[in-house]
Amino acid sequence: MTLRRVVITGIGLASPIGNSLDEVSAALQTGKSGVRFMDDWEGISGLSTRLGAPCEVDLSCLPKKKTRTMGRVALLSTWATQKAIDDAGLQAEQLSNPRTGLAYGSTSGSMPAFQQFSERLLHEKTTIGIPSNCYLKLMSHTAPANLASYFAIHGRVLTTCSACVSSSQAIGYGYEAIRYGLQDTMIVGGAEEIHVSNAVIFDVMFATSHHFNDTPERAPRPFDKDRDGLVTGEGAGTLILESYDQAVARGAHIYAEIIGFGTNCDGAHMTAPALDGMQRVMRLSLEDAGIAPEAIEYVNAHATSTPLGDVTESRAIETVLGTRVPVSSTKGCTGHTLGACGAIETLFCVAMLRDGFLAPSHNLESLDTACAPLDYIIGAPRQVSPTIVMNNNFAFAGLNTSLILRKV
Repeated sequence: MTLRRVVITGIGLASPIGNSLDEVSAALQTGKSGVRFMDDWEGISGLSTRLGAPCEVDLSCLPKKKTRTMGRVALLSTWATQKAIDDAGLQAEQLSNPRTGLAYGSTSGSMPAFQQFSERLLHEKTTIGIPSNCYLKLMSHTAPANLASYFAIHGRVLTTCSACVSSSQAIGYGYEAIRYGLQDTMIVGGAEEIHVSNAVIFDVMFATSHHFNDTPERAPRPFDKDRDGLVTGEGAGTLILESYDQAVARGAHIYAEIIGFGTNCDGAHMTAPALDGMQRVMRLSLEDAGIAPEAIEYVNAHATSTPLGDVTESRAIETVLGTRVPVSSTKGCTGHTLGACGAIETLFCVAMLRDGFLAPSHNLESLDTACAPLDYIIGAPRQVSPTIVMNNNFAFAGLNTSLILRKV
């Protein structure tokens, strides 16, 4: 079998620091923070954190008749996907071609719809007032299901509801579908909507940042000795993937090429990261790309600012790639966008490849000495021209992904 090259020809982005490649490129280079104090969370007894990273997107442009089954997570997905489709110049007949597929993920469905359903049924003991489309908003695969209907997708539809690797797995599965000749075009990515329930999930695990409630821009702090946990955020990232030959034939603009993907499982603890699993997934992506570790010029680390996670990840990078590779985590600017982070951070890597810089870890001021002695990017961005970069993401239950991009 001849393996096909896979390239990115369209992007759509909604994030806490901007909604276009130009906006996020500028934000990453200036250290703009999307974290803010969440006033609506003030009345939650026992909640330690008050920090979140919402995105500002005007979703009113989407037609109401076609979005009645969508909560915010699906609306963000649709907004970003429309931007990506327009950017790639895909027409309706190309979208409905059976050789065009979709892979998209989020951690869950829309929480307000789940809240509405649960309050009526369990608290008020009635079904009266539960909208008929409520489940279509709260179901775990609401984003890809609504996207498939909205854009009339007839090819394969992969729904990746896999916590914090939801969108990076979607990108990887879309890449594999084209690489192995199963599809010619794939719409891939993921989304997340901000909701207090997401903050509570991590808060009760003592994993959220709360020491910086009065200074939101100082959190989170990847790899920093004063880090105290993550900040939940929201957003959506959509990429149009095509075979290289098809993209060239139709004269499409190529942002970057995906050359390697790995995904695996620790098979161990439900929440604690495993060094071995992280090491293995990076080696899988290197093997898939057919390159040596020395070829990697930058790693966008998952680094959520949790005490154990950042240390374990740094040691995994050291073991596989050595200490010379530049490393940063863009979550210092955006917080942890959960199911959307893999797609958003992959697009951040595209911005770095396009504009010739490496983003620093925002808020990394004093390195935790427990972290491996890597080449951490601190303070100002590095004005270099990377060619091959790696983006890693990790999730509960030991789910791991590693993607490798190359500048074309």
